[in-house]
Amino acid sequence: MGHWWYRNIVEPGKLPLLLALVSFVLTFLVTRAITRLIRAGKGPFRNITPGGVHVHHVVPGVVLMVVGGFIALAGGRRGFGAGVAAVLFGMGVGLVLDEFALILHLDDVYWTEEGTKSVEIVILTFALVALILGGFLPFGVNEIGPGEATDRFTVVRTVAVNFLFALIALTKGKGRIAVIGVFVPFVALFGAVRLARPNSPWARRFYRTRAKARARARVRAYRHDRRWSALRRKVEHVIGGAPSR
Repeated sequence: MGHWWYRNIVEPGKLPLLLALVSFVLTFLVTRAITRLIRAGKGPFRNITPGGVHVHHVVPGVVLMVVGGFIALAGGRRGFGAGVAAVLFGMGVGLVLDEFALILHLDDVYWTEEGTKSVEIVILTFALVALILGGFLPFGVNEIGPGEATDRFTVVRTVAVNFLFALIALTKGKGRIAVIGVFVPFVALFGAVRLARPNSPWARRFYRTRAKARARARVRAYRHDRRWSALRRKVEHVIGGAPSR
């Protein structure tokens, strides 16, 4: 494990990215726990309202991202400074993305159904960064034999093809399948060849003159949402808290 850690994380300079990812996830989880306590009126935590203005935690998040980003630009990819910058940046990203729905809607929708978009974007961000940290990419790793290099490039090629299918699935309005498909072979292919969701960019571009395709897309989206939306919402509510009625 120690040899793998050094060759795939430390040697290629991925340690700051790992620190950013860990601090991002922990900050998001701690922030959600605190906001749920505030909502329930438990514990010592309260909303910050100087002068009657509710300061959302996206504000300190932006500050931490700016500070961490400038420290990272001023330093390098290694050393104590890079680690500090990564932690600050990860914390800032956790705070900002926790209120992604507020930024998207320009409204305080944190405890509404629209607010669950923040949980979705956090999960997507975690999945994509974890993919980069997978350690399969050969770049920056020294002393790779011919056999290992072939294996690594095979993985890179497979991921690249899956990523292409994932992009198609994403344009068809299937974001979750796209992210899963980057990791799991053929999942993105399944999303890429299926009908697009009715309001997706793919449907707007290619289904404009195909009335039957538009109708089939609406029916399929309705059936899919009726079957899976309840389960998806339960998972999101467990992570981020149930919205207010």
